[in-house]
Amino acid sequence: MENLFTPYEIKGLKLKNRIVLPPMCQYSVDKKDGVATDWHFIHYVSRAVGGTGLIIIEMTDVEPDGRISDYDLGLWCDKQIEPLKRIVDECHKYGAKVAIQIAHAGRKAEDAKVPVAPSAIAYDDTWKIPKALSTDEVKEMVNKFRMAVNRAVKAGFDAIEIHGAHGYLIHQFHSPLTNKRTDEYGKDLTKFGSDIIKAAKSEMPKDMPLIMRISAVEYVEGGYGIETGIKLAKAYKEAGVDLFHISSGGEGPIAANGGPGDHAGYQVPFARAIKENVDVDVIAVGKLDEPELANAVIGNGDADLVAIGRAMFRNPYWALDAAIKLNKKIQVPKQYLRGFPKNILEE
Repeated sequence: MENLFTPYEIKGLKLKNRIVLPPMCQYSVDKKDGVATDWHFIHYVSRAVGGTGLIIIEMTDVEPDGRISDYDLGLWCDKQIEPLKRIVDECHKYGAKVAIQIAHAGRKAEDAKVPVAPSAIAYDDTWKIPKALSTDEVKEMVNKFRMAVNRAVKAGFDAIEIHGAHGYLIHQFHSPLTNKRTDEYGKDLTKFGSDIIKAAKSEMPKDMPLIMRISAVEYVEGGYGIETGIKLAKAYKEAGVDLFHISSGGEGPIAANGGPGDHAGYQVPFARAIKENVDVDVIAVGKLDEPELANAVIGNGDADLVAIGRAMFRNPYWALDAAIKLNKKIQVPKQYLRGFPKNILEE
């Protein structure tokens, strides 16, 4: 039976365990130039030292005005490549593999003077009204994603994740709440995301997996449910996605009768539904802090990988601690061997 520490393989990506650090913004760029800093280096490498199988670098944007804030990472120019490569190379020394999430915030770009979106609909009354992209501008945006993926490949990443969740630009295109277009990108709500997937794949090695994060359900009044989430995943799988990272929400004010859960594992049923109905591997996320719960998600077949977010903020060595609690073998840096029971040490 598979467990949290069973190796995992998809295409050319081989992971030593099923533990994922999901992309979580650090808002720590020093000069607002999108370049990774020493903070990013320490943050990600410490999770590699801590035994994480797959590290996904935070939301990294395809243009300056595509960031949530001016303090976010970017991959819109070549000078941003080397600092990311430094992180990847160091994480590899400790047996971790590294992906990066490529994204655009769309109408949720807080520091953009005029944010962009599929349609001129603000997030709520307190947010700026975005500019609706023209058809030509949409096609230019697809190319910006392509070039960001090109730079990510040059930086040595092991996988690419496209951000199609949490109310950001791709989500805005595939949600009927935010896409009121009449052109080809309105007639087919998944065309923008699918075009980006195909553009990304054109820049990636054949054996490199493409991950996509989607919101399986929306919590806003009139938002879509899991049936639509499954349809989205089917369309994006057809376009070329290899692995889905299943989250939820993020598109607007939460409806009074449809808020997200606050219990452990509340998003796991969404991951299982997409895994079963789309016949695709999935990453589950959402309050999976306890090793026993995370292990059960894998053992019960709910998901293929589990993402440990805020718990890994508190403890970069979460994976090492989980191995002790679950009595599973794991690689431990030689400098730390004296701190661990011998029965969990891999030879």
